[in-house]
Amino acid sequence: MGWFIGLILVALIILAILSSCVKIVPQAHAMIVERLGAYQGTWSVGLHVKMPIIDRIAKRVILKEQVVDFPPQPVITKDNVTMKIDTVVFFQITDPKLYTYGVENPIMAIENLTATTLRNIIGDLELDQTLTSRETINTKMRAALDVATDPWGIKVNRVELKNIIPPAAIQDAMEKQMKAERERRESILRAEGEKRSTILVAEGKKESAILDAEADKESAILRAEAEKEKRIREAEGQAEAILKIQQATAEGIRFIKEAGADDAVLQLKSLEAFAKAADGKATKIIIPSDIQGIAGLVKSVAEVVKDPQKAD
Repeated sequence: MGWFIGLILVALIILAILSSCVKIVPQAHAMIVERLGAYQGTWSVGLHVKMPIIDRIAKRVILKEQVVDFPPQPVITKDNVTMKIDTVVFFQITDPKLYTYGVENPIMAIENLTATTLRNIIGDLELDQTLTSRETINTKMRAALDVATDPWGIKVNRVELKNIIPPAAIQDAMEKQMKAERERRESILRAEGEKRSTILVAEGKKESAILDAEADKESAILRAEAEKEKRIREAEGQAEAILKIQQATAEGIRFIKEAGADDAVLQLKSLEAFAKAADGKATKIIIPSDIQGIAGLVKSVAEVVKDPQKAD
């Protein structure tokens, strides 16, 4: 009975050893295998079996891109301004063997390398350049770190300056400068607005004066045309009146002539025409002699009609 239990225990131990020798490597991972302390190989994705006791898994490596956020590092600019800058590094392990055996504690190595590279780059820049040259600094740091970490099996994909923290006195001075700049821009914009407003008002007055002058001109033209039309109509009316008078006179003469009037009647009509011509306005009228005679005859007839006794 004792040997049976011992056999079962041995079988369980062998099964445990065999199960420990079978490994499954997941996606985007790799395993470094050592045999008797020496590098044996790198396992990629899939099922693998190692030799019991003499083989061991030295390191499990993640092949996905990783992000490391380093704490702020003090740096000094070219114009002797001390500030703190924290960086974010995006890297990926390309060679698990070099990553495992290339450097002790690779993350710390990258952090120290980032700090020294950042100090070297910022030391060549002034404060204003540092604040406005983030993209340039990122590019230079990525290139420097990528070259330095290549022997470690690490590829640096991106480096970003997460935050730049200048001293409090510099921050106050920058805020005052920005405030003064904003006030200056506001003054410029206000002056340009007032200038534009003045120009628009002047242009409006000019346009109004031009329109008024054109309106006055058109009004004068219309008044002149109206006066001209009035005079033409008055002249046409007078001409038409004269024509009608002449026509009426001609008709009267024609009627008298057709009626067979004698010379005396014609002389009387002539006298009436002279009287109408005078119209109380003439100061002197020259009357032909024959009309003067008929006028005396008319006067005599009038006196007879007034005093019949004189006729006797």
